[in-house]
Amino acid sequence: MQNNHIIGQHCLLDVYQLDSKWLQNSSAIEQLLRQLAQAAQAHILESYFHTFGGSGGVTGVLLLAESHISIHTWPEHQYAAIDIFMCGKLLAEAAVTELKQLLPDAQMHIRWLARTYQPQA
Repeated sequence: MQNNHIIGQHCLLDVYQLDSKWLQNSSAIEQLLRQLAQAAQAHILESYFHTFGGSGGVTGVLLLAESHISIHTWPEHQYAAIDIFMCGKLLAEAAVTELKQLLPDAQMHIRWLARTYQPQA
């Protein structure tokens, strides 16, 4: 039986108690994700952010050379789901540390997944 090899780290964050108006502001949210990418020393290839009408939230993604950072917001619940997937745990951990500093009043539930593959025989 072969061992799995870790190819990257995937951090799933449930972020609570956020300002509802902020969760509707795609420019502010994009700036936040760019700061996370910078903290992780990641290289942004593309970005896309969509604001849903009315009191809807924002969905956005930064496509990185190292993988991606994405967000989905629900202003009506003061909640955001953030994914940070990078090749290398230290880079992802730096982004999470930066997020905690940028959103000090938020409550966060953080889960880590090792993304793995099995080498071909």
